[in-house]
Amino acid sequence: MLLDDGQVQERVARVEALLEQLESLPDASARATATETVQLLLDLYGEGLGRMMDSVYELGGAPMLESLADDELVSHLMLLHGLHPIALETRVLRALQDVRPYLESHGGNVELVRIEDATAYLRMEGSCKGCPASAMTLKLAIEKAILTAAPELARIEAEGAADEPAPRNVTFIAGPTSRDKLQPSEQSTQSSSWAVAGGLPQLAGGGLLLKEISGESVLFIKLAGDYYAYQPLCPGCGESLENGVLEEVQLSCRSCGRRYDVRRAGRCLDTPQLYLEPIPLLVSGQGIVQVAIRSAVVS
Repeated sequence: MLLDDGQVQERVARVEALLEQLESLPDASARATATETVQLLLDLYGEGLGRMMDSVYELGGAPMLESLADDELVSHLMLLHGLHPIALETRVLRALQDVRPYLESHGGNVELVRIEDATAYLRMEGSCKGCPASAMTLKLAIEKAILTAAPELARIEAEGAADEPAPRNVTFIAGPTSRDKLQPSEQSTQSSSWAVAGGLPQLAGGGLLLKEISGESVLFIKLAGDYYAYQPLCPGCGESLENGVLEEVQLSCRSCGRRYDVRRAGRCLDTPQLYLEPIPLLVSGQGIVQVAIRSAVVS
């Protein structure tokens, strides 16, 4: 029985949970026996996979091995056993190529500087350089792409990425979100996950769309075939931009009249210190849009 990608991910998560349970077994002998059993199985499967790859290479050469590595599960198995046919730097460069259209649509870019001691060093360019939103973009969009292709990396660092600012919606004059209701004494940590927004057929001809994704309101904008995603509140007055006026690349707030450059990470054309809050977005080859949704956990 073949598993779809969702079922594979579920099983991977289950294996990770079971391995954590093994490590926490109170009986040291049982823990050692279980760990050794898992390691021996991995060694045997790795040897078998290696022999299969040798045969594949003899029959079809490097192109066939690379074709196999295009499958995410097979790629992870190859990495697990040190058998991946594509060099680490090549995989990182390909991952950056996948996210480059998203960055370029915001007037920015990213380049690989070097890989050293399991760390990938990047350089942010264009509008991404020094932009306060670039830290979040790096964390969610770029890291996801790189670590999927090269999970053996331990760290990713970028030159030219500003530190991520504190959430600005606490300064809104009006229209507070649920996160504004946290008391100053409460502390929260931010976590993020990727959520599927779908094909967004409502934007086939371009325009604006406010849509709730995993409980979070997201303002989607499509210009000349490029997608953008932003928090939907105007940072100038706190009112919703759902009914904003979109003219070429400028989005204007109907309440306060401030104009924002959609292509330049939402920079305000009237009040330079203001900008829309971008939400990292990726589009698959099938045209399916995903966005990184934050959730605040109060402690």
